[in-house]
Amino acid sequence: MKQLIRIVSTVVAVAAVVTAAASLYTVSEVEQVIVTEFGKPVGEPITSSGLHLKTPFIQEVNSIEKRVLEWDGNPSDMPTKDKLYISVDLFARWRITDPLQYFLRLKDERSAQSRLDDILGSETRNAVAKHELIEIIRTTKDRVPLKDAMLVDDEDDGTVGTLVPIRKGRKLVEKEIFAAAAGKVNVFGIELLDIRFKRINYNESVRPKIYDRMISERRQIAQRFVSEGNGEAARIRGNRVRDLNKIQSEAYREVETIRGAADAKAAEIYATAYSQSAGAIAFYEFTATLQSYEETIQENTTLLLSTDSDQFKFLRRMTP
Repeated sequence: MKQLIRIVSTVVAVAAVVTAAASLYTVSEVEQVIVTEFGKPVGEPITSSGLHLKTPFIQEVNSIEKRVLEWDGNPSDMPTKDKLYISVDLFARWRITDPLQYFLRLKDERSAQSRLDDILGSETRNAVAKHELIEIIRTTKDRVPLKDAMLVDDEDDGTVGTLVPIRKGRKLVEKEIFAAAAGKVNVFGIELLDIRFKRINYNESVRPKIYDRMISERRQIAQRFVSEGNGEAARIRGNRVRDLNKIQSEAYREVETIRGAADAKAAEIYATAYSQSAGAIAFYEFTATLQSYEETIQENTTLLLSTDSDQFKFLRRMTP
């Protein structure tokens, strides 16, 4: 009898422990709980952390994340307003604000991520299709582009390195996507906190055209530099020839001036030296005549002179 009572007591104790364990559950600071009974929610969601009670074996505890969650979409190709296909990669942050509505509509995080894929992807495609590519790439409409100092000159018409004017910019496009998607995900008990473009690339079919256009623009700039360089080279060569002619003419004028002054000085010295006496004058006439003989009479030269010429008077005095 005592053994039977001991067995019954043990069974009752174990049953009590199991029942107590099935009746108690804990809620952490990072989660919220929906209690269901035969699959249907019972009561209000439990959002406070601590120890809580439920009906054992009948009610089930469903944990729902309370922290901020991330959504990272897959890159998707979509056209812009100016008919350029781009690959857009987005990311967003969200959290569950109405756990009961979230549980009734989505059940788990996997379903929520799938629904976010549909909603955010659709709104992004709509926003991209309404804007040109420059609106999505540039951050703000007030951004001023940097220009290479070599591209800035007096003849620059302002078209090189100038960005196309925009009305919004990427930040406002992101806000448009956020505003359109926030209301749609709110019905699922989800609050959309933020959405951002992570990466924007040209589509593979568009990249060659973009690269060709960039190469064409660079070639245009290079051709302008070549033309300007050729013009500058021609101007420098013209200036060089002009300066060279100027230097040569000035040098020739200076040489002739110096030579004339030297000849005048030499004549003055000769005149002074040979005019001191009658003998000096006669000697000068004699040497000058001999010098003229050397300059005028060559081998096989025939001279026809009058008998009273100055050159013949010294020859007449010579004896054979």
